[in-house]
Amino acid sequence: MLEIKNLYVDIDEKPLLKNINLVVKDGARHRIAGHNGSGKSTLVNTIAGDSSYTIKSGKIIFDGKDITKENATTRALMGIFLGAQNVPEIPGLTVLSFLKHSMAAHTHFNTGKDLSMGEFLEKLESAREQLNIPKEWLNRSVNVGFSGGERKRIMLLRLILTNPKLAILDEPDSGADIDTKKQIIDTINKMPKTTFLFISHQDDFSSKIKINETTTLDNGEIVIK
Repeated sequence: MLEIKNLYVDIDEKPLLKNINLVVKDGARHRIAGHNGSGKSTLVNTIAGDSSYTIKSGKIIFDGKDITKENATTRALMGIFLGAQNVPEIPGLTVLSFLKHSMAAHTHFNTGKDLSMGEFLEKLESAREQLNIPKEWLNRSVNVGFSGGERKRIMLLRLILTNPKLAILDEPDSGADIDTKKQIIDTINKMPKTTFLFISHQDDFSSKIKINETTTLDNGEIVIK
């Protein structure tokens, strides 16, 4: 699903990642481990297309296509989902509108067809009930006034609706209460066709996701064991 070849990444001419070679298999539950500052978030954000980072050399191959020069929007539409650790607040844009535009863009990109409001509402209601999300949340501005756990649940709602090929989750368990952590685990385990690449410092959480591969970073490089 994902292959990274000889990747070197800088930010403002400061080297952050060096000679990263990584393969994430289709359907994998692949964990990125390492201490704080080792380059984990830099790696996953680079994969997702964050323009803050400069790829000096190397390639990122996703689903058989070279996406090294593609922007974040194109990568998302191709099927790369990023559940970031720190998400912005967007006053004035409701959760409902945000989800509708996101799902409509994915539908048109993948099928060339427009998403009907009826189809959207049907899928939204099914996902909302699965996550036990109150209806009134949908009319609130994106992430404004939401707790850490509530933001994670909105992230899960977006994950279910877009149904990506590759879901990158940066510390999904961070800031989440016990019930939300269980929802995250249950949601991941109910999506066997989605490949997951995630960062987590909690072994107990990781074991419940049934990870099958771990890559460890240290000082921007992969630790060879």
